[in-house]
Amino acid sequence: MKIKNYMEVVVNNLLPNILKCQEESCSCERCVADIKAIALNMLPPKYIATEFGEVYSKINALSIQFEADVTNAIIQAIDKVKKHPRH
Repeated sequence: MKIKNYMEVVVNNLLPNILKCQEESCSCERCVADIKAIALNMLPPKYIATEFGEVYSKINALSIQFEADVTNAIIQAIDKVKKHPRH
């Protein structure tokens, strides 16, 4: 199994629905990449290298606080990109 940052998976899963709810947010490839990068830089990395680590991370991701923290980081990133888009 490869080493991966599980936080990337979580951000990728939550971002599309959050973008739909945000008015006037750009969903071009460049803006979405900037939003992901900014959000991931605000969040602690969750690297996993084993299947057990993936299962543990998925269980942790079910936490309401965990999802709230990730959602908050994504919304802050969207606001930042809205103010200074690079497209």
